[in-house]
This record gives sequence, C-alpha cells and structure tokens, in this order.
Amino acid sequence: MRVLVDTSIWSLALRRSGSVQNPEAEELKRLIGHHVVEIIGPIRQEILSGVRELGQFEHLESRLVVFPDLPLQSEDYVTAAKMFNLCRKKGIQGSNTDFLICAVAVRRDLAIFTTDGDFRLFAKCLPIVVHEFKTKAKPQLVPYGPQTRRRKRRALSAGLSHRST
Repeated sequence: MRVLVDTSIWSLALRRSGSVQNPEAEELKRLIGHHVVEIIGPIRQEILSGVRELGQFEHLESRLVVFPDLPLQSEDYVTAAKMFNLCRKKGIQGSNTDFLICAVAVRRDLAIFTTDGDFRLFAKCLPIVVHEFKTKAKPQLVPYGPQTRRRKRRALSAGLSHRST
C-alpha cells in the first residue's frame, strides 16, 4: 500500500539534526526505499512554511523536489468538507488540511503516516488507514482491514450524500 506522509513525519526527518535518530524518520527512509511515499501540495506548503532562513528553505525544497505532488481534484475538497462536518458532529475536531489528507487518502487508497494523534480519532468515523509500524518488527497497516474500510466508505457515502446542508 502506498503511504501519504504527513507534515509531522517530514519535519522529524528533514528539519531535525541529522545526529538525532528517531523511529519515524527511519521508517520514512524505509518507505522511500520501497518507493511508496506520496505527498500533496498542502503538506509541502506546511513543511516549507515558517522556515526563517533562505538557505534552509532552499535545502528543504531541494530535498522534496523528488516527490511530485499528487494532483488534487475538486471532489477531494468536497469530500474533505463532508468529513469535517461528519467528525465535528461526533465531537471530533481537525484542520481543513487534515481532512483534505483524509479525503485524498480515501480516494487514492493510501495509508496516512503521521505522528498526529487526531488521525486516530478520525479513523473512528472515517474509512482511513493510519500507517503503523513497530521499530523492531515488520510494519503493519492497521487499524482496519479492507472489509471494515469498505463498510465505512459505503456508510460515509450514504450518510454524506443524503444529508442536507
């Protein structure tokens, strides 16, 4: 399964000192080696935003250039808004970018690799897969299997298409 890598993981791998090793950065290297890493423009923007020094900005930009942005579609934004509304109705809050990540991941059948705990909350009511791994064991794509994801997708489609605004 291909993996959409969130800003939190890229930050750990790219912005921190190279001498500090962390399991998320190691997992990102492994995923890059397997050619399964994906990125979208809003994540690229978040990574590059707030970089104060031009040299560091250019360094980050040059490291990311090898990962082309997945094209976004109008339906991604609409689905993200529906997901936002559905989660908010259940008391779960998140950012517009987080729900855009969820929408793209569902449409493209991607796992989401993140350290942001909000995505585990989103997974309670959205058909997303959060990329899980163990530092010494084989990585896993959990928490939901294909049948659960299909059921959630059907419920999401049915529930969101019949709701009035």
